[in-house]
Amino acid sequence: MPEKLTTVRTVAGLRAQVARWRAAGEKVGLVPTMGALHEGHLSLVQAARRRGADHVVVSVFVNPTQFGPNEDFSKYPRQEDSDAAKLETVGADLLYAPDVGEMYPDGFATTVHVAGLTDGLCGPLRPGHFDGVATVVSKLLLQCLPDVAVFGEKDYQQLQVIRRMVRDLDIPVLIEGAATVRDESGLALSSRNAYLSADQLAIARQLNGVLFAMAERIGADPTRCRSEIEWGLERLREAGFDRIDYLAVCDAASLEPLEVADRPARILAAAFIGRTRLIDNFPV
Repeated sequence: MPEKLTTVRTVAGLRAQVARWRAAGEKVGLVPTMGALHEGHLSLVQAARRRGADHVVVSVFVNPTQFGPNEDFSKYPRQEDSDAAKLETVGADLLYAPDVGEMYPDGFATTVHVAGLTDGLCGPLRPGHFDGVATVVSKLLLQCLPDVAVFGEKDYQQLQVIRRMVRDLDIPVLIEGAATVRDESGLALSSRNAYLSADQLAIARQLNGVLFAMAERIGADPTRCRSEIEWGLERLREAGFDRIDYLAVCDAASLEPLEVADRPARILAAAFIGRTRLIDNFPV
């Protein structure tokens, strides 16, 4: 039976526990989350173990600075007891659950901005979002100082932003991406899927199929990027998506748009069903 999960709510409490593990010569992994955990999050705990972590810390913090004025911060699900129970089933060692005052004390005045990677895709559509992500993740990494931190590839632009930030700021942690976890239909697991009705879920489950087909066809003919984007947009409209923020073929590292996929590439999409925004991506 997994041991009962320990919860700490302060930076001092987190660092004290990590220091005890360090003194024993043990490696530490960190999985940052905003809670409302599902199998995708739990797979990140297991991924941290596979990457050599003797102990895994999972942070649960609904970060206000990465939500825009018309986004769902107040409605974002908060279910710490349920999250803790799920984390126990996969053997997480520590739940770090600070409040807003602990993370952003009075007088907090620093923002981390990663240029370039945030200029396209979700960046212009969610002003300030990636600054909020970069700031809170930099704080979590420095608060915990893990050996490895694991993030899901579903939020691919976020993963690339974090990798660049860690490299640029010389934060001594290995950043690992873990494959997107999907349901039996291929839909990427997301906390926001809970907002969808049965009819909306049927629409959502067509997103991954379109991206997969595009990836296969571009893989067979790397010059097809533009025509495949046009094809994919039409398929998504036919499926019933209410708004498509973007459908793009990008360099897998720089996220620069590609006309020809003559290097490792990624197909990325963001689309709305009703008021729910879904993102997904596939490698080429």
